Amino acid sequence: MAFLKISTSRKCSQILLQEPFRNDVYARLVRSLTSNANGLAEQHQQRRNSSVVSGPSAIDTKPKFDPLDTSFANPEATFKSKTTWEIFRAYIVYQLCSSSYLVENNMKLMKLCKAVFGEKLFTVMMKMTFYGHFVAGEDQYRIVPTLKRLRSFGVKPILDYSVEEDLSQEEAEKREVESSMSEIEKRDQDAAQKEGSVSAETVGGSLPQYHVDKQFADRRYKVQSARTYFYLNEATCERNMEVFTNCLHAVAGATYGTGITAIKLTALGRPQLLLQLSEVIMRARTLASEIMGGKGNVIGQHLTLEELDKRLFQAGIKDTKKFLEKVTKDSQGVIHLFPWSGLLDENSELSDSFRVPCLKEGRMVRLLSQLSKKEEEMFRNMVHRLNTLVQTAKDLDVRIMIDAEQTYFQPAISRLTLELMQKYNTEKAIVFNTYQCYLKETLNEVKTDLNQAKRQKFFFGAKLVRGAYIDQERARAAALGYADPTNPSYEATTETYHQTLTECLTRIKVLKDQGDDCSKIGIMVASHNEDTVRFALSQMKEIGISPEDKVICFGQLLGMCDFITFPLGQAGYSAYKYIPYGPVNEVLPYLSRRAMENKGVLKKLVKERTLLRKELFRRILRGQFFYKPNGNYTPV
Repeated sequence: MAFLKISTSRKCSQILLQEPFRNDVYARLVRSLTSNANGLAEQHQQRRNSSVVSGPSAIDTKPKFDPLDTSFANPEATFKSKTTWEIFRAYIVYQLCSSSYLVENNMKLMKLCKAVFGEKLFTVMMKMTFYGHFVAGEDQYRIVPTLKRLRSFGVKPILDYSVEEDLSQEEAEKREVESSMSEIEKRDQDAAQKEGSVSAETVGGSLPQYHVDKQFADRRYKVQSARTYFYLNEATCERNMEVFTNCLHAVAGATYGTGITAIKLTALGRPQLLLQLSEVIMRARTLASEIMGGKGNVIGQHLTLEELDKRLFQAGIKDTKKFLEKVTKDSQGVIHLFPWSGLLDENSELSDSFRVPCLKEGRMVRLLSQLSKKEEEMFRNMVHRLNTLVQTAKDLDVRIMIDAEQTYFQPAISRLTLELMQKYNTEKAIVFNTYQCYLKETLNEVKTDLNQAKRQKFFFGAKLVRGAYIDQERARAAALGYADPTNPSYEATTETYHQTLTECLTRIKVLKDQGDDCSKIGIMVASHNEDTVRFALSQMKEIGISPEDKVICFGQLLGMCDFITFPLGQAGYSAYKYIPYGPVNEVLPYLSRRAMENKGVLKKLVKERTLLRKELFRRILRGQFFYKPNGNYTPV
């Protein structure tokens, strides 16, 4: 996979991709940006130093921010970062997105245009329309001017290399089924039972949710807004890791430690391993609930190790010495019953980690069917890739955001992410987890994870989203016969989002009131819903959290909801744009999803289109045909 195409010429690409030349080119591209940022930083510091002077002059030396209109209805404030041509282009793109026929057939039409006009002319057409509006550029070097302009208007980037394979449904299903079954299952279903699955099912019963089903093997089914990776082999995972690494370096080189890179765990390993680990985690929760007598999770009960040993002994389970040695505890009691920290140990054996006590059976049982040596190696490879990426982020002093995925992967993803937080978020929040608020259990999950961060003394980072997979999750639950994990309505999802955000903000306030470091909790409000953004702003004001505390940030996609992002950034709030980039022909699936997503948010689309039209007319009346954006804002 050509992950750094910077020329249509293969020969030129090979020259440019040589490490010394590449670094030199990139250094030149960002040098002016670095100089500008350093100048802004010096000015900002000078203003801060002079602000101690008494009298009226002190007010003038503070950084100047625009007042925030929380109606988000000011077109001039929204689009001052755009040229008049870009406003016109955005208006045309939104007009096209309002056509049901064009949106529903967008991929077919794009391929037809490419066939009719040829690749070069098609590329020009895309850059003048959808690609130019929704994508920052073709590679990590060509996006630098966009990042520079965003920064000058108070907005920071979340980089995402958005190249996707254009797979048929049949090919996607084939890959997913093959990569989601263990070698034992493929060889002999009976052998799988002999290796421990019978013992596993005594803890929590059958869990069909965590097994592949051909009907839903194409994970793009009913999903419009999330990118999907389909496992092919370990080499593709290595290439994905290289792509993510390049994103981290791009963030570090062009955003001065303020940027973020987004990654997906399904890009870094075999889906089967995430499925099996998720199943283990859910069975472990059932087991922990039994041990606690149905009183909730272990971390909230302050159970001592001695009390745990006594309960197991009374249940007739005697061979628990090794298990108890691995229990995670602190001065307040037991935190975890299971050795989750071993997941990040590249030398540990996964299948040996989950032999646990079962009260019903009165004995130790295995929660994970035996993995083959090859599968153990694959898991260790995935963990190695994760450790490498997060260590790189820490070395470069940038952040890494791990995206949420389907519920049958999410327990494993969240568990691994929390262990990464514990290992790397020791001085600041490097790793962020993502919580989907359309799920019923999101608030409880966040509370538990906040408690864990407090008890184990690591910085907690969270991105709150409504979620991308709700329609697929509902259909899958109904078809496979397990409880629907999603909220029943959009309003219920909004309530969960607001409750979860309030919980996080309240805990930040507690830290602040105690004189503790309130940056121990960092939250991104990733929402295109202006009511949710207004709610977050009002809660910040009510609780007493200011933008300068740098614990709350806001994020939206590039090309969407500019009327929210830019006024926030220009008013001194921490604002981010999710920045996709990649070669034109290889981001067509991404562009297709953006068109579909815009169709699904017609209310916001109408508002943004109205604001674009107003600003376009305003500039025409003032003769600002060649308006050149010139921002002088400093991102918080």
